[in-house]
Amino acid sequence: VHLRDMSGAPATNAFARGFYPDHDKQALIVDVRHNAGGNIHSWLLDILQRKAWMYWQFRGDTDGGLMWDEHFAFRGHLVVLIDEKTGSDGEIFARGVSELGLGKIVGKRSWGGSIGLKFDNNLVDGGIATAPEIGVYNDKYGWGMGIEQMGVVPDVEVDNNPRDAYEGEDTQLEVAISVLKEWLKNEEVVLPKNPGRPKNMSKKRKDSEGC
Repeated sequence: VHLRDMSGAPATNAFARGFYPDHDKQALIVDVRHNAGGNIHSWLLDILQRKAWMYWQFRGDTDGGLMWDEHFAFRGHLVVLIDEKTGSDGEIFARGVSELGLGKIVGKRSWGGSIGLKFDNNLVDGGIATAPEIGVYNDKYGWGMGIEQMGVVPDVEVDNNPRDAYEGEDTQLEVAISVLKEWLKNEEVVLPKNPGRPKNMSKKRKDSEGC
């Protein structure tokens, strides 16, 4: 799933088109390289945090053949791709994936900007002046979430050679795929086995006396 920004309907539509049809796959890559930011990280993280806790199955069907609850919970392994042009909400999304234990980060250290802007400073000529005014923090990182002026450091650092990229190669993507293949080898994603034929809970009929 590639997200070039985190702004409005185009961004939510891009994620929905890429994620929901394949939410039952064993692995997922969310590519936020060159992501210009926006404000949908909490929606994305909310979806990716869903857990499968109950499985549906028709009579005679295979294990979990009718999907699971929570609906559209992703059960597989997740990698997020970032680079030096991943900024703002793209960085916050990557930090959230890491802090919430949802997946691994691959690529290059991100841009380094997490302070939000306000757009209510209107000018007399009809223009607008923006300024960083909305900070973020938590107990672990303090102000800036370890993003502001620092950027998100990936778990696996890899760069794209400009010449190779010009010729159509994407080393970062190839490494992300390799990370997922190794992850799947070590931690296979399988549906839990059904418990077999259910126990007969019907009340046994007592034979009549003298019969």
